[in-house]
Amino acid sequence: MADRISKAEFIALIAMMFATIAFSIDSMLPALPEIGAQLSPDDVNRAQLILTSFVLGMGIGTFFTGPISDAVGRRPVIFAGAAVYILASAVAWASSSLELVLAARVVQGLGAAGPRVVAMAIIRDLFSGREMARIVSIAMMIFTLVPAIAPMAGAAVIAFAGWRGVFMSFILFALVIIVWMGFRLPESLAPENRRPFRLPLMVGAVKEMFAHPTVRLSIFVQTLCMGMLFTMLTMVQPIYDVIHDRADSFPFWFGFVALMSGSASLLNAAVVVRVGMRRMVTWALAGQILITSLVIALNMSNLSPQASFALFVFWQTTVFFMAGVTMGNLNAIAMEPMGHIAGMAASVIGSISTVLAAAIAAPVGLLFDGTLGPLTIGILTMCVLAFGLMVHMGRIEDRVPA
Repeated sequence: MADRISKAEFIALIAMMFATIAFSIDSMLPALPEIGAQLSPDDVNRAQLILTSFVLGMGIGTFFTGPISDAVGRRPVIFAGAAVYILASAVAWASSSLELVLAARVVQGLGAAGPRVVAMAIIRDLFSGREMARIVSIAMMIFTLVPAIAPMAGAAVIAFAGWRGVFMSFILFALVIIVWMGFRLPESLAPENRRPFRLPLMVGAVKEMFAHPTVRLSIFVQTLCMGMLFTMLTMVQPIYDVIHDRADSFPFWFGFVALMSGSASLLNAAVVVRVGMRRMVTWALAGQILITSLVIALNMSNLSPQASFALFVFWQTTVFFMAGVTMGNLNAIAMEPMGHIAGMAASVIGSISTVLAAAIAAPVGLLFDGTLGPLTIGILTMCVLAFGLMVHMGRIEDRVPA
């Protein structure tokens, strides 16, 4: 790594880039009722499109930001993406119609794709193997924490400056990233290692990734792990409100869970070098299968309201903990053989896993019927599938010489 920045500062900067997506989505949650009432009073539910429109833009942008960074370098792509993100945030702040806000959110998602994808490529430029997994694990802790903390931050901004103030906080967030990176982090991709931005090369890179069994399986498992996390995030607020009648205290309980589950990435960073990435993922999924099965069984008994709530908070914490252990390792597993096409690999991994995870979580979330049934069954099903794929990955690795 360049002498200009220490490893600790590098991890902090990368973590902030990872956090862009989660902050842009989850801090909007408290604003949706107010936006719906103001910009779509005839159908306030349309305000939920503010979330999906951002994910749409992000999914599209994720395909392109990595390959472009392979061609021109990492820094220009992050600076350009941040500029697009800031401009779109300003448009959304000034919008007087929901349609214009939605269009701005799509563009905002396009811009936000840059920091998320290119940050992973920068890590692969500078590190490899289990040390790369350690760096990713620590940085990904922010990805696990931000979805829990962002609603409280959004609520605080709304109380002070209204829903439009959330978009101003996005602008400030992006400015901090580009100024910090501009002064402290030099370009990580040497000119001789860059690849021209050509469609045949992109297609060839995608084919190479999906021809590699370990990379292919790690993408599928990451999709399922992100699907479990997104499903929990989609349904958790109605569960606190409808089942447990704790809507007012929801942000605080969510913050408590975040603090508890945030230790997952620190634990993983401490032991992954000795244990290995694949074993850490497999063990985490096995543990989640057992815990979720226990939750299903206990919910069939006549628990008191207090015991039922305590059980759910514990289970929610374990799901976030599992995500903190698995996602950084799965990213590292998929990126390890793809160092020569790191930008394209980061794009494909990020785009496919995020879009498919959202596609899984959305219909499961719509099944909410006032009970934990749809959520517990959905997460257990995804966890069993992911565990089976990891066992298969282990068998493949056992057949291939080191």
